[in-house]
Amino acid sequence: MPTLIEPGRTSRNIDPCVLVIFGATGDLTARKLAPAIYNLGKDGSLPPNFALLGFARREKSHEQFRQEMHAAVQQFSRTKPIDEPFWNHFQNQIFYHQSEFDDDAGYEKLAQQLRELDNQFATRGNRIFYLSVQPKFFPIIVSKLKQHGLLSDPKSPSWSRVIIEKPFGRDAASAATLQAQLSKDLDESQTYRIDHYLGKETVQNVLVFRFANSIFESLWNYKHIDHVQITMAEDIGIGSRGNFFEEEGILRDIVQNHIMQLLTLVAMEPPVNLSADAIRDEKVKVLQSVRPLSNYVRGQYGAGFVNGTAVPGYRQEPNVSPTSPIETYFAARLFVDNWRWAGVPFYLRCGKRLPKRATEIAITFKDAPGVLFQQRDKHNPPNVLVLRIQPNEGIALRINCKTPGPSSPIQPVKMDFRYGSYFGQSPPEAYERLIWDCMLGDNTLFARNDEVAQSWQIFTPVLEKWAAEVPKAFPNYEAGTWGPEEAEKLITQDGRAWRLL
Repeated sequence: MPTLIEPGRTSRNIDPCVLVIFGATGDLTARKLAPAIYNLGKDGSLPPNFALLGFARREKSHEQFRQEMHAAVQQFSRTKPIDEPFWNHFQNQIFYHQSEFDDDAGYEKLAQQLRELDNQFATRGNRIFYLSVQPKFFPIIVSKLKQHGLLSDPKSPSWSRVIIEKPFGRDAASAATLQAQLSKDLDESQTYRIDHYLGKETVQNVLVFRFANSIFESLWNYKHIDHVQITMAEDIGIGSRGNFFEEEGILRDIVQNHIMQLLTLVAMEPPVNLSADAIRDEKVKVLQSVRPLSNYVRGQYGAGFVNGTAVPGYRQEPNVSPTSPIETYFAARLFVDNWRWAGVPFYLRCGKRLPKRATEIAITFKDAPGVLFQQRDKHNPPNVLVLRIQPNEGIALRINCKTPGPSSPIQPVKMDFRYGSYFGQSPPEAYERLIWDCMLGDNTLFARNDEVAQSWQIFTPVLEKWAAEVPKAFPNYEAGTWGPEEAEKLITQDGRAWRLL
């Protein structure tokens, strides 16, 4: 990737700055953002002149907020136990600001507090605003920041950047409306639409694996690849996210962003260089080449057993309607109609309450002519290259091999590389990398507006069709199984099968 200095090394290229987190008392801050910022600081990857300011609606003091951040880091950090001497120093750079998101007086006080932090920490007016809030607040917050002079001109010496959490819109029309609202006050160069999957080391390595290894890149086309499977399986249900999931569903929550990001990295052409726009140009071209979807399946889990434990169905989860039509499973056959991928099907599937947690990209190569050797397990065939995103991050290649003995049976064997065992260290969390990149001003791993818009163009017709057709068979798969029968038929009708994970 274009960033040459990895987290864990002090970088003089990072300008001093203040990071303001809107929604700082929320779950995302506790689980992901606070640990990420702590680990960046502990590894020496934050600029020396740095301050963190939490912005939320609840009343609390600086000290109370610091104690909450300490507890969050202690519970959720990838590095444990917490480094108390470092924290005792670092906490003095953490502050809190209470206000409603639409309160002008609150933004006036915010401006004053940021000026004080600029003076105290010599942060030069450089600011990152992280919007960890419900999407309905995105336009309000950006408008208020602009109104109160907190967003600098893109050409000024000091800079302002805004990180926006997903979902960015709910369909093509709402995404376009949101973009129009934000663009009144925010330049595209200042807008960082975050998808944490792009921050994962294994996802970033897809481009390196493809374009730095000619042995694979020369085979990466319709002449040699039979099909591609992208799977994102979770064994957990929706838990306490009932209100959120009732509004979004798995297509909006996972498919439109996470899975499509994986698809574009697998299918894109080599960029002309490693600049952010060159890479994102190629990703957009892939999305523009996707044929309108005509073969897809939705599902919703019912009661069942996961890892031997009885679990409720989706409609029995907290804050879920007992007649909910919301999907917790999605599968599709997709085609990328360009020269490289002509006729190669991409099979996508993701779901909640499946038998195990796994995210992977499996590239199945075409069979050799069956004149000499014929042996094929359709669920675990040979000549498959698997990029494991999580867990056990790594790369595996299944090849045919002769077993010892005179009968000479053929058996697939697996060549397996794992990041953790080879490099001997846990990779940085995705949010560490993405926050660090934003500080550098590198938006390679953030979605551009046309990329988001094009992805919504693919899935909005599906959402519109679902809105007009209430599913009659929900729930249609038991928790602890691999999804509805229709999903199995989707691939078996092509003479293929889902991989056994």
